[in-house]
Amino acid sequence: MESKSNIHQKYYVPEQSSIPIIFAFAALLVGFGAANAITGNGTIMLWVGMIAVVGTLAFWWSIITKESQAGLDTPQLNNSYVYGMAWFIFSEVMFFFAFFGALFYIRNIAIPWLGGEGPTAKGLAGELLWPDFEPTWPPMITPEQSLLGENAVTKGPAENMYLHSIRDLGTWLPLWNTIVLLSSSATVHVAHLALKENNRKRFNFWLGITVALAFIFVILQAVEYYEAYAHLGLTLNSGVYGTTFFMLTGFHGMHVLIGGIFLLTQLMRSANYNHFTDKEHFGFEAASWYWHFVDVVWVCLFFFVYIL
Repeated sequence: MESKSNIHQKYYVPEQSSIPIIFAFAALLVGFGAANAITGNGTIMLWVGMIAVVGTLAFWWSIITKESQAGLDTPQLNNSYVYGMAWFIFSEVMFFFAFFGALFYIRNIAIPWLGGEGPTAKGLAGELLWPDFEPTWPPMITPEQSLLGENAVTKGPAENMYLHSIRDLGTWLPLWNTIVLLSSSATVHVAHLALKENNRKRFNFWLGITVALAFIFVILQAVEYYEAYAHLGLTLNSGVYGTTFFMLTGFHGMHVLIGGIFLLTQLMRSANYNHFTDKEHFGFEAASWYWHFVDVVWVCLFFFVYIL
């Protein structure tokens, strides 16, 4: 019989580190800083937190990369990486599911109730409080504005982000965002195939195209936000439509930026240090899984936020 030492693989245990505590504190700064920025109380804490998060992650990932290159990653440890990334993506799915659930509730339950629809007392309350409010989506006027007119505290947008005419299809930014992001999903898959074939030159080329498409998407979304604020009157303060629109697309855009940086890191590792082989490339695989997840979320966003 085999001894226990032969049956069970040795598990690499890293040295005790304060990095997780530092990262948690940096993330806390980002959270409070983002809240301050949204409420108009300055952005200094947000920028300090973001710099701390990026610096901590860069240092943390460099340590993990050195451990991997030193051959300390056993099959058992690699399995833990896989499970860890899978659970992380699952937590992100639940994160976006909450926002999609809020959008569903607002569109299909809250808005009709506020407009007086429904057999319950909630519908009756809508008729009594805001009799002139029209329960349509997107609401271009808030219930309060329907009662108080221009004296309302919160106003709806002047225009929405939906496609108004087929003639505007060529200049409709959400369509171009979709084309760019779906194309990047295809290019990262081609890069993955090239890596499995041990063709580093082709891998670097297609991964570079993917990174470029990722940042093009971020630029296009910035242009879209400018159009929304400058020409459509669609802001975070323009009622529930503005709030749900910017929360969903904004968090997704943040994930695209993070995913683009994630992929750029893998490109730099491959191009500058010849990391990854056809058998050992979990860093890239994790980045590609995350990127496909970001693409799927955008497809859902495109249909539920811009189409339906």
